[in-house]
Amino acid sequence: MATPPSAQEQVTQLLEDWSSGDTNALDKLIPLVQPELHRLAHHYMSREGEGHTLQTTALVNEAYLQFAGKTHPRWQNRPHFFAVAAQLMRRIMVDHARQRHALKRGGAPRKVALEETALVTETRAAELLALDEALENLAAFDPRMSKIVEMRYFGGLTNEEIAEVLKMHPNTVMRDWSAAKAWLYTALSGEED
Repeated sequence: MATPPSAQEQVTQLLEDWSSGDTNALDKLIPLVQPELHRLAHHYMSREGEGHTLQTTALVNEAYLQFAGKTHPRWQNRPHFFAVAAQLMRRIMVDHARQRHALKRGGAPRKVALEETALVTETRAAELLALDEALENLAAFDPRMSKIVEMRYFGGLTNEEIAEVLKMHPNTVMRDWSAAKAWLYTALSGEED
């Protein structure tokens, strides 16, 4: 008797099917990855201050909508999918922070859903924008370190998962993570070498 495939094997197979053009694969994939996507969103949102509600669910839903818009994505494997999910969630948060910042500066008011208003607190919007700018500068300096920060900080991936996505040794990931943290600390604190 053959044993049923594990959840990880099912996810990998569905990612392959989706990459091959099976549009139904995404509908089958989402229930399997929803808990992990929710964990990633919660991991990121736990860094936010108090006073926000439904933000984790709204972030996962927005990421789902962006995934649903992809046709024939090229997934390497399960960790690659979650690395992309972390990147999407970061972009969603930064875009939302930019919108709130523009409104604060006198931008035109617009109608928004309750979930959308709760994503980023006022006190964190400026910090998130500064971090995004620092990550973009880091990407110009060293794209690999920037990707590692994104996957680790925003996605909560382990060194081993990041190493699998980037096809490198976990020790290299650990060294780059340490160097990237130091680089970002210097960039965000305004210290110069």
